Formats: sequence, structure tokens, C-alpha cells
Amino acid sequence: MHHAITIDALKVLDAIDRRGSFAGAASELFRVPSAISYTVQKLEEDLDVALFDRSGHRAVLTPAGRYLLEEGRTLLEAAETLAHNTKQVAQGWETRLKIAFNSLLPAEALFPAIEAFQALGVPVEIQLIEEVFAGAWDALQCRRADLVVGADQMTQPAGQFATLPLGEMHFVYTVAANHPLTSAQQPLEDDVIADYPAAVAADSSRHLQPGTAGIFSRQRTLTVSNLDQKIALQKAGLGVGWLPASRIQRELATGELIALEVKAPRRPVTLQMARYREDKGKALMWFWDTLSRPGTFDRWLSKQA
Repeated sequence: MHHAITIDALKVLDAIDRRGSFAGAASELFRVPSAISYTVQKLEEDLDVALFDRSGHRAVLTPAGRYLLEEGRTLLEAAETLAHNTKQVAQGWETRLKIAFNSLLPAEALFPAIEAFQALGVPVEIQLIEEVFAGAWDALQCRRADLVVGADQMTQPAGQFATLPLGEMHFVYTVAANHPLTSAQQPLEDDVIADYPAAVAADSSRHLQPGTAGIFSRQRTLTVSNLDQKIALQKAGLGVGWLPASRIQRELATGELIALEVKAPRRPVTLQMARYREDKGKALMWFWDTLSRPGTFDRWLSKQA
């Protein structure tokens, strides 16, 4: 099927509008004026629409011509983007990189690397995806993410993954300053804690077996979507539970949260970075190398309770 509207014809209309004349468009596009006139005339004949009003001293776009040009500029931009992205792919750069991070780590832990990547001037789209518990591995296994940061070792599934340990995350059992458990005898027994709802961040896994941690037998739960919401619940006194020590330093210092000793302590969790072993796109490997530098996550990991 013959299509009257071509990228070349749209480029001609765009040049005429910006340069103000057929002659100006011809100069910009390195063509003779008769070639510009022919392109416009042919387009008008094929569409059976007048694109220019030629009644005055200079050609002016008709309403139909203006509509075609404005919509056509979107196509021109898309064509330019497509051409650029094709060159990117040919050079080994991805058009988009999806990075999943465990909710135990804040998104801002990745911001320095993202800022450094943006300074490279490579137009790769970066998408950050927050996941909880096994959701981090699930995102990688199901290809919702190309790179996962902060995946724990406990829920790692079988697969051809390249992994890199980032460090340990330590936890502290906390409650709000006015919570009844602050008056209970420590270390807290399981049956004492079980009388109060546990604040829980729901596992975001869609296919892997979801997991939980730090919930005592017979304890009710109050479930939210991520760690930030869990911290807010505990500050409000609506729930109790384990929190990463590095994430609540300010709350502990101000007394908004109180650290309590429990009889059954929680072990630190080793977090790691992971990707599919065969995936080696330039953006992926840039982040892999950058995030693996010593000290990158020191603020958030290896912090004792």
C-alpha cells in the first residue's frame, strides 16, 4: 500500500515552516527549490488536501497543513529516536535498564551511581523497582529486572546468576516510645511479644515462594507494602518488629523508636547484587562495576544493632 505521508515529506514541511519559505527549506535540506515544490505538490495531490494557502505573497499553512505538521513532528521525533536507539543497540548499549532493589535498602542508596551514569550522556532509560523479600529474586528470575541490588541469600532460586556480596545488614527489635512493651521485662519472651501486632512488609514475589521473618508464633500481623511504611507503622505504635539498624539511626537517637532486647535475636542478613550471567550490556555492566566498588553501601550495611 502506498502511503502519501513519508518521513521525507514531513521533513520538507517542517523545514518550510521553520525557515519561512520554500527557498529557505531548499537551502537547509540542500535541494533545489523545484524539488521542495514538487514534494509538497505531490503530497497535496496524494492526500487531496491543500496544505498551503498560496493566495498571498508567501505560502502559509492551512489548518489541515498545520495539523499535519504538528502531528508529523511527533513522528519525526520518534523516527530520530528510533534511529539513535538502533545505533545504541549496535554499539552494545541498552535502551532501558531495569534495576530492582530490596526494600531493606533505600532508593537513595543508588542515587550516586545514577547521577554518575547520567553524566556519561548516554540516553539509556533507568527504571527503579522496589521489591520485598523474595520479590527481589523473583524480579530477576522473571526478567522484570535486569539487575537486582540487595537480594538476600536465603531466598536465592536456582539459576545461571552472577552474584556479588555487598555486606551484612543488622536488625534491631523496636517499638514506639509509648508502647507497652517498653515497660516489659527484657529480654522479651516470645509469648509477651505475641500479644501485640507485628508490622510486616509483604513479600512482593509473584512466582517464588513468599517469605517472612521475625514474626512470633500466634502473633497477629499488620501488613504494608514496603519498609518505609513498616517503619511508619512502628513509629505510630501500631505494630512492633525488626528493622534494619542503619535505616532507623535518627529515630533511635530522637527516641521515636526504642530498641528492645529479645530472647530470640535475629541474625544479620547478607545482601548481594545479582544479574543473569549471560547478560553483559554496557549499561548493566557499568552499574555492576560501579555498585561493586568498596564502600558503596557502607552507610546502609555492616551496621551493628
